[in-house]
Amino acid sequence: MLQIALILLFYMILVIPMGTYLYHIATYKKTFADSIFNKIDNFLYKICGVDPKSGMNWKKYTIAFIVTNICMMLVGYIFLRFQSINLLNPNGIENMGMALSFNTIISFMTNTNLQHYIGESSLSYLSQMAVITFMMFVSAASGYAVCVAFIRGLIGADKSNIGNFYSDLIRIITRVLLPLSIFVSIFLIAQGVPQNLSPNITVTTIEGDYQDIAMGPVAALESIKHIGNNGGGFYGSNSATPFENPTIWTNIAQLYSMMLLPGSIVVMFGKMVSKSKKEKTKKRNKLLSSEGTTIFIAMSVIFLIGLGICYVSEMYGNPNLAEIGLSQVMGNMEGKEVRIGVEQSALFTSVTTAFTTGSVNNMHDTLTPMAGFVAMLNMMLNLVFGGKGVGLMNMIIYVMLTVFICSLMIGKTPEYLGKKIEGKEMKLVALCIIIHPLLILGSTAIAVSIPQGIEAITNGGYHGLSQILYEFASSASNNGSGFEGLIDNTNFYNIITGIVMFIARYAIIILQMAIVGSLMKKQRVNETIGTLKTTNTVFIISLIIIIFIFAALTFFPVLCLGPVVEHLMMFN
Repeated sequence: MLQIALILLFYMILVIPMGTYLYHIATYKKTFADSIFNKIDNFLYKICGVDPKSGMNWKKYTIAFIVTNICMMLVGYIFLRFQSINLLNPNGIENMGMALSFNTIISFMTNTNLQHYIGESSLSYLSQMAVITFMMFVSAASGYAVCVAFIRGLIGADKSNIGNFYSDLIRIITRVLLPLSIFVSIFLIAQGVPQNLSPNITVTTIEGDYQDIAMGPVAALESIKHIGNNGGGFYGSNSATPFENPTIWTNIAQLYSMMLLPGSIVVMFGKMVSKSKKEKTKKRNKLLSSEGTTIFIAMSVIFLIGLGICYVSEMYGNPNLAEIGLSQVMGNMEGKEVRIGVEQSALFTSVTTAFTTGSVNNMHDTLTPMAGFVAMLNMMLNLVFGGKGVGLMNMIIYVMLTVFICSLMIGKTPEYLGKKIEGKEMKLVALCIIIHPLLILGSTAIAVSIPQGIEAITNGGYHGLSQILYEFASSASNNGSGFEGLIDNTNFYNIITGIVMFIARYAIIILQMAIVGSLMKKQRVNETIGTLKTTNTVFIISLIIIIFIFAALTFFPVLCLGPVVEHLMMFN
């Protein structure tokens, strides 16, 4: 517990300067490294024909985001279908199949990184670098760019300009993702993570058998995988293997890499809101504005509740194993790495599902039922910090819903950040909230209704439902982790999860940008005695309650049929 507390405490210190740095990038203010980055950015602008001063409205920005992503999908799909060429392919990897290529390319371009393949035996080094690692940069930067534009739309005085997508994309890659990735990659290499283009090595084990050890550009992928909240992994067993995560220090580094930017972007949001309000200089220079503090506290409370349940459940272990003489003193060690332990595994599980990364350092299929419950609920909420800016955008949608409901209950005017929230905005908010559970529950219902879905289950009963439910929760929340017990590399699961990932990513972002477009057209209203306060403890509590009420009404019935019943059965 002390380990966990110290990690989280130091994290709180890290997000403040990083949030300030992101704020300067989003608002085009001076940073300490402008003399270097300005030259790089200007060179890329010239090559790409980008005018960074050319603003876009919400429609143009959204279209640029989607079209750019789709073009990269098409190029990446071609790479996967013809990767058997003798170019950076020392292990002779064959071409990837059509359905699996479809799933993989959508997965990595939507920043989901759901893997229905085994990385070390299914991808050439060229594919690992030119498709997987490249898309980890671009998809993460695309998400953060859209989030920055979303915030500009919420707070900006300009009714038609939310920035330039291509400029935001380039600046986020060159000034944030790339420098952080280089730093983390060097640290991982120093700790023993491979980074080479050598073919696999065959060695003789101490038992006298032969074993293939996979080589490749692992550290470069691992760094951006966590920094960009991508997930996936070079190896099939992900960060549970010592080749990706060799020491406790790399485990902590990966935790911080996952957590840093999603938390920092909330700080950035707070500072941007503070500036837009034209408050007094002393107040404007606070580390977090009140609105940023509200959201950060709400996210933190939900995260800590989930972490507590996951930690206690994993430490208690399985009473059925204790009854047959298998000690549970160390907690539930099934599926865990001894060098990492239950505590760090519980923290990693909570972080990777709350911050929508999808990287795993233990097998989630072996989690205790309530720990699996927390992992699924984090993805179903999809707003507990989240990743790529998505968590903040989803939380703001719930903030608007809370403002609307509470204002009507007490007879105040529904307003947020100086703009009235009216019928049009609430219809769009309702659609945003409905699409996510519809994708999860609808897809799960289809999967459990047809033979192709049921045949993939490897552990029947309540746990079998959890396997399928987790797969679609992970796909719809752009998380990418899995219970790993489901046989998901089939035409059915490749196609249906690909469709879910695509709709979950782009349909919701379109709706969120439409909300911004609607609010931008409205005149700013002054705060009065009739305006609901969104910066006090009462509002934070109301926000958390409304989030849990909607989650309970939507997901609790199916969670009862899966992990909750499985938990009760352990004590039967």
